[in-house]
Amino acid sequence: MLKPRAIIAGLSPYHSPIVSRDGISLDLNESMAGCSPRVLKRLQSLSAADVALYPRREAGEQLVADFLRVAPEQVLLTNGMDEALAVLFAAYLGEGDELLFADPTFVMYPMLGAALGARVVRVQSGEDMALPVAELLARITPRTRVIAIANPNNPTGLAASRADLLKIVEAAPDAAVVIDEAYFEFCAASLTCKTVLGDLGEHPNLFVGRTFSKAYGLAGIRLGVLTGAAKQMEYLRRLCLPFNVNSVALACLKEALADRAFVSEHVAQVKRGRERLERLFDELGLRYWPSQTNFVLVRIEENSKAFVGAMRRRGVLVRDSSSNPGCGGCVRVTVGTAKQMDEVLAAIREAVTEIGR
Repeated sequence: MLKPRAIIAGLSPYHSPIVSRDGISLDLNESMAGCSPRVLKRLQSLSAADVALYPRREAGEQLVADFLRVAPEQVLLTNGMDEALAVLFAAYLGEGDELLFADPTFVMYPMLGAALGARVVRVQSGEDMALPVAELLARITPRTRVIAIANPNNPTGLAASRADLLKIVEAAPDAAVVIDEAYFEFCAASLTCKTVLGDLGEHPNLFVGRTFSKAYGLAGIRLGVLTGAAKQMEYLRRLCLPFNVNSVALACLKEALADRAFVSEHVAQVKRGRERLERLFDELGLRYWPSQTNFVLVRIEENSKAFVGAMRRRGVLVRDSSSNPGCGGCVRVTVGTAKQMDEVLAAIREAVTEIGR
């Protein structure tokens, strides 16, 4: 009888977190503003040939390289950040190797590591949810082959300093250290949140990931970016499928990068909505973590599931994060548009009253 590898057979199946599209979807950190009108116009202009012919990923990589001010050989475009992570993990992790990260964080890290037979090494953050730098440094061993850090982090919304990130990079020269900057655009103006893109030239084991799913509003067409030292990126290209990025995503890329005004306004709108959420949580006496992303993590205590249900009945979907290590009783709320936030804030007040928090 045909059987998969024992490691695969033992994995828990991944179920899509999409439970519904009815109401205001604030459970997946998507852009409620949609995409740039320029991107939409380009989509509407696609020809039969645009769809029928195989895509040229290299042209898109040149555009992104110019935008990020790195060399094109340092850029790999992928089918969303998920594929970027999958390719990187597969290139450097094998059975018995160690994947190191701090909880709570992006759920795909342990799933990808376990699928490759790696030993998943978790370091638990404290109550402040800050990146536990000293603890991570203490857990680096000769078997450590990949260290994954989301910055800003999901689901906490917190960002670590560039100096702390580089301490980890420098302490593990034989490990691939990937800094997942999926939410970077939302904190780019912050004094405490700095990209490490400019450090790639000094650290051949450093990789930086970006995505067009969040600030650019392109989650539906799946487009991610992985950058690193040219020599290491060449190894990843050997593993990456040749036509992994679809022609629709590549056709929209130029307009998405060019419309900086759209991204800037969306980021500003998210910051205003985020501040409104945090003020309300202060008023209601709820513990939350100051976010530098497009969402806020708040602790509802033992009533988190009841709160999620109460919000759904009011037409607002939020994410129960209580299963994430260290996030007991927590709910993650994505920031909506200004109009949506009027409804969302009212729903939160009603839901908190209903569950008797």
